[in-house]
Amino acid sequence: MAKVNANYEVVYILDPAVGEEAIAGLVEKFKSLVETQGTVTAVDEWGKRRLAYPINDLNDGYYVFMTFSSTPDLPKELDRVMKITDGMLRSMIICKDA
Repeated sequence: MAKVNANYEVVYILDPAVGEEAIAGLVEKFKSLVETQGTVTAVDEWGKRRLAYPINDLNDGYYVFMTFSSTPDLPKELDRVMKITDGMLRSMIICKDA
């Protein structure tokens, strides 16, 4: 039988050039997307940091770490939305229960 809920972690990097208001809006957008089908445990904004290597000619990024629990289909939708969002540099979703 499939798991009903699983625990996940997601780290994503936003372009700091979009501005503080846009960053706050994107963080809230992803948090509310998860809350539609799951439960957000924590959202930890690490802030602006130097990237290990340039991404799209940018040397800095705004890091956000979020933990949540949800059904197994939500991470696929979250990943899809993150890939098409302007201002998103990178993201990685990991299942902690696997």
